[in-house]
Amino acid sequence: MTSLTLTRGQVDRERLLRLLQEYGVYAGVVVLLVFNFVFTSNFVSTENFRTQAVQVAPVLVVALGMALAIGTEGVDLAVGSVMALSTSLLSLYLGYGPWTATLMAVAGGIAVGLANGSLIAFLGVQPIVATLALMVAARGLALVLLPQLEDVRDPGMASLGSGDVLGVPYLVLIAAALALLVAFVVRRTTFGRQLLAIGDSRPAARLAGLPVRRVLVVVYACSGALAAIAGVLATARLTASDPTSLGTLMELSAITAVVVGGTPLSGGRIRIGGTVAGAVLIQLLTTTLIKHDLPPSWTQMAQAVVIVAAVYAARERGKR
Repeated sequence: MTSLTLTRGQVDRERLLRLLQEYGVYAGVVVLLVFNFVFTSNFVSTENFRTQAVQVAPVLVVALGMALAIGTEGVDLAVGSVMALSTSLLSLYLGYGPWTATLMAVAGGIAVGLANGSLIAFLGVQPIVATLALMVAARGLALVLLPQLEDVRDPGMASLGSGDVLGVPYLVLIAAALALLVAFVVRRTTFGRQLLAIGDSRPAARLAGLPVRRVLVVVYACSGALAAIAGVLATARLTASDPTSLGTLMELSAITAVVVGGTPLSGGRIRIGGTVAGAVLIQLLTTTLIKHDLPPSWTQMAQAVVIVAAVYAARERGKR
């Protein structure tokens, strides 16, 4: 009887952890929505929902690139600095038109990503070390190019930041399109399968003849490009380029969204739907604390707790 009771308790615990890993992020979103519906004044309004969606768009775009890096059992700590670099390049080249400026901003992000990927793939530098070095370098370069805040006065960027289609902001449409694109790449392409195989076991992927180095370089280039796009979107929304603060702690938000969404830090698996929900969860959590007059430091502490809980659930599941 005692043995049977212990077995049932273990099964229930495993089932709870499995449900937490698979659906915890969605439950968290629902709980925060219900809480705000009931206890937060002026939360249920079209303008508020629009604001929340616009604010979460850059976070989601960065998290998509972070998910690719984590899927290879890596990480990209340079994403926030890439956002800062992209806003500096955008401001620097805006005189040539918004399209040219955007292309230069994205090119800057790709360059940082290629540097990250090359250090990791060809020199064997650990991802956390390589991307940490580029995080410092990219932020420094951004400040050299644009030492202080500068207003963005361009009709095209203003339209990007405030325009919409049938009430849906451009920023949200772009983030949704990128999420669908990344999901397609991960699930339906050879590159996506190679990426997951490398994350599952890099030595086995090499023995199988997969182009490990090329895939890693492309993954970090994509992460850099997505972070740069997020920088452009954030700049358009704020109508200002501020490399001193734009993207600060964005790597924390992106990692939180990815890990809470069910993508394990051990690599080999990527959940894009969970990443989207994770980004929404972080935005709702931040909004909830702000609207109830709690200091911003509480948001960072709450994110830390959420990360620990998600990693614990994944770790326990990985033991079985």
